[in-house]
Amino acid sequence: MTESIKEGLEGIIAGKTAISTVGKEGLDLTYRGYSIHDLAQNATFEEVVFLLLYNRLPTRNQLSGFIDQLNSLRELPAALQSVLKLIPQDTNPMDVLRTGCSMLGTLEPEDGHRTQEHIAKRLLAILPSMLLFWYQYHQGKGSIETTSESEKTIASHLLHLLYGHPATADQIRALDVALILHAEHEFNASTFTCRVITSTLSDFYSAITGGICALRGPLHGGADEAAMEQISKFHSVEEAEEGIKAMLSKKEKVMGFGHRVYKYGDPRSEIIKQWAKNLSSKTGSQVLFSIAEKIEEVMFKEKHLYPNVDFYSALTYHFLGIPTLLFTPLFVISRTAGWCAHIFEQRANNRLIRPIAEYVGPLPMPYIPIEQRTGL
Repeated sequence: MTESIKEGLEGIIAGKTAISTVGKEGLDLTYRGYSIHDLAQNATFEEVVFLLLYNRLPTRNQLSGFIDQLNSLRELPAALQSVLKLIPQDTNPMDVLRTGCSMLGTLEPEDGHRTQEHIAKRLLAILPSMLLFWYQYHQGKGSIETTSESEKTIASHLLHLLYGHPATADQIRALDVALILHAEHEFNASTFTCRVITSTLSDFYSAITGGICALRGPLHGGADEAAMEQISKFHSVEEAEEGIKAMLSKKEKVMGFGHRVYKYGDPRSEIIKQWAKNLSSKTGSQVLFSIAEKIEEVMFKEKHLYPNVDFYSALTYHFLGIPTLLFTPLFVISRTAGWCAHIFEQRANNRLIRPIAEYVGPLPMPYIPIEQRTGL
């Protein structure tokens, strides 16, 4: 049995999905059959969400109606606002979203009046409000208004809540593309967590809360924050080259490189890299972008490793003025689209997910009465 074991389930097919695939050898990523390159070039995040949830691209009227529905679901219940105010300022923002999602489940439980479709839209609409309400409240901005008729898209709404004023078209589109690239990724750890919870016939909020908890781990969702901290510690291209080589010589992990699925490069990386480059020139931060490129060059030369999507996503978020501690919560806001689609799919053809394990403990032994035990 040992020969068949794959630690971390690497390479194991654990189920079927029609939502996304990385293709053979991870050469491309598609959502419902559409290449991530085409979607990032032509679609909006809301179009991609619609595609993931309903298995088709929307018409113009369908998209307009979908966006209006999301806009109508942004408001935070008063009880949830009270809970967000009580969460300490130094809390990990991922814990804020975990707690907020769970609290919303008590206020608006899944029942005959609230379908899974309604809850999916509600979460997609309210998570940015939840995150920025907590953040701005503890920045001394008070109880900010989280509804807006002028900011139609999730990207524009989120940036408006963060900046306190409308974002530029380039800023909005950059975040929109980042959200598209992070929206779905097959049976990754957090998505599989959602599906496992769903398979027990638990409620929608529990599954999403579980996904948030899985994404909180630095080996899954925290890579972009770690990558940004790593890039920021260098002050020149020369220093970056020397520093990364020194890290490699000490066998230290360089964040943002290598991926279990993509052996020949993450197809999302080059897309977001271009947005990081564009924003760097507009913000006058070319040195930081050059440092990142040098790190990429050294990693390929020394280890033949490619950057994953997190590496240049980190720079994109940074150039957008997004605080580093909010990087992974943005991942949640995006990946909720994929999580919801997988919950729908799991429920449609459910079977309890329950793998087996190879036992490596002691062989059966007789019970020893307590008075005969030596304590050794």
